[in-house]
Amino acid sequence: MTTADIDITKLSGLELLRTAMTTTERPRFIGDLLGMEVDEIEYGRVTFAVRTRQDFANPLGTTHGGICATLLDSVMGCSVHTALEAGVGYSTLELKVNYIRAVPTDGTRLTATGTTIHIGRTTATAEGRVVDERGRLVAHGTTTCAIFR
Repeated sequence: MTTADIDITKLSGLELLRTAMTTTERPRFIGDLLGMEVDEIEYGRVTFAVRTRQDFANPLGTTHGGICATLLDSVMGCSVHTALEAGVGYSTLELKVNYIRAVPTDGTRLTATGTTIHIGRTTATAEGRVVDERGRLVAHGTTTCAIFR
């Protein structure tokens, strides 16, 4: 199945995300650039992961904070998306990230989980956490999303 075979206006957010992640010939997205792996897509909860690499480095030689911010934006936004009806869209209005520890660029697997807090008519909120391979908290955050009905 290709994206041309799918009428996305008829799929719930959960169905759309599950379909998009398994469809051949889908359009590229930020996850492809970072090498994101999809671990879980459930109603109200999404988990993605990346492995750090040298080209993720900041000037100090550790993983740039933007990698965790992108992971958090992705999982929190997608967790909101899983709770939306067919034909309803969303966009991030606000993203708040707290960084807890530096991460090396040595292939460490970072796992991010986003969970919805509130899905309203015009806005939604979600929270997220990024942990390293040892389960240590690396970053956490919250988001507010606009809902387009």
